[in-house]
Amino acid sequence: MVRSLPFANGTRMRELRTYVSNGSGVAIGDLDGDGDLDLVFAAIDREAEILWNDGRLNFRSQPLGASFTRAVAIVDVDGDGRLDITFTHRTTEGVSFWRNDGAGFTRQPLPGVYAIAYSMAWADINADGRLDLVTASYNTELKKDGIEPSKIEANAGVFYFQNNGDSFEAHRLAGYADALAIGLLDLNGDGRRDIWIGNDFVTMDQIWLQRDGAWEAAQPFEQTSYSTMSIDWGDIDNNGHYALLTTDMNPRDTSPENLAAWLPVITKLPQNHVQNDPQIMANVLLTASSGAWRNVAARRGIDSTGWSWAGRFGDLDNDGLLDAYIVNGMIADDLFGHLPAGELVEHNMAFRNIGGAFQSADAWQLGSTASGRGMMMADLDNDGDMDIVVNNLRNSAELFENRLCGGSSLQVKLAWSGSPNSHAIGAQIELLTDQGIYTRDVRTVSGYLSGDPVRVHFGFPADAALQSLVVRWPDGATSTTDSISPNTILKVTR
Repeated sequence: MVRSLPFANGTRMRELRTYVSNGSGVAIGDLDGDGDLDLVFAAIDREAEILWNDGRLNFRSQPLGASFTRAVAIVDVDGDGRLDITFTHRTTEGVSFWRNDGAGFTRQPLPGVYAIAYSMAWADINADGRLDLVTASYNTELKKDGIEPSKIEANAGVFYFQNNGDSFEAHRLAGYADALAIGLLDLNGDGRRDIWIGNDFVTMDQIWLQRDGAWEAAQPFEQTSYSTMSIDWGDIDNNGHYALLTTDMNPRDTSPENLAAWLPVITKLPQNHVQNDPQIMANVLLTASSGAWRNVAARRGIDSTGWSWAGRFGDLDNDGLLDAYIVNGMIADDLFGHLPAGELVEHNMAFRNIGGAFQSADAWQLGSTASGRGMMMADLDNDGDMDIVVNNLRNSAELFENRLCGGSSLQVKLAWSGSPNSHAIGAQIELLTDQGIYTRDVRTVSGYLSGDPVRVHFGFPADAALQSLVVRWPDGATSTTDSISPNTILKVTR
């Protein structure tokens, strides 16, 4: 079931042009600790908005004084146990921090954080117990908006801000980026978190591996998306290893009518490929094989989904396999002026994981044509299955209530008492059952400009017997819980 949310109707600008058309994200988290997951919407042309979840999918709207926002994350920045809100902005404002004091949200400084940011992500990168910040700019947009070159040269690019407790220490990794997405995860299996910047158009993705306290530029992937719009990862084969998904612009419908809408734009895109350029204009699904990452998107049926933005994994039918949902569409008068209202209308795509491949799941009725951008999944009505929220560009935000009614679930939230990383961001969680082992991680940001809930969802077949839950905490410690019941929300405290 789909319903519009009480969030102001899409973008109010009469004319939507490139980069403004990139829209904004959405984040999910329990901001008031009542057990119901709340929503925060970023907005490029007005104030951001909190939708308080009063239960049973009833939401109250509260504007927040953060203006012209792009990315949003719900994360405990100051380590007091309460979830705060952070945004990037369409302007040169940088990252803003809205502290949750238990009674409301007030803007507080982030000492030492000064970079112009389009994308951001939080994680304990140097394993000292505190959450660090990575930001990346979109330099092409800054230049088009007439930002002074000196300001771009000083404040744009890719930054790692190390959290030293009372302030952040800036480490600039690159002076240039066109970053639509950031992934903070271990890419080479050494147990340390690496940095992956997903760049738009000609700019290749930038990757730094963490080696002996320093950052080493690397290119570990045989192929990457040409325009990396979104980054997500998940154990799609239940083998204990993550697959990596990036989205791009690649029409699934190759009929003459649809290609006539696409080709006037695609033929004008810059194609400045360098020698051994790994970029391809398609979704990329990377799996690890013999120590190398291989692109299996075409073989698994998920390489072409349209003009795609957020792409996410989630077990939507509670069968133990991670499915995928991708939101599509583009609106830009300066790109698609040959189409009515400057809009390339496309439907979102759901894919069911059928054990090694992804199959279109049109019957799930997730094919909205509202031109989505940021998107996130979570159980918003506490009934055990994952619902979906999309921040659309020109239209009202949408909530897709899950009524597939299959399988069972377990949801897990972690609490790390006394740690600045109060919700154990970066923890790895394994659910052991008689039908297999399911692996998840706790994160703050993935997909496109959007923030993950710290409450983790496992789906599994209804007849599966649960055996134990293993938590590998960010500092390497392990805890095991044997008394677990299906269709519950389990809190594990360190």
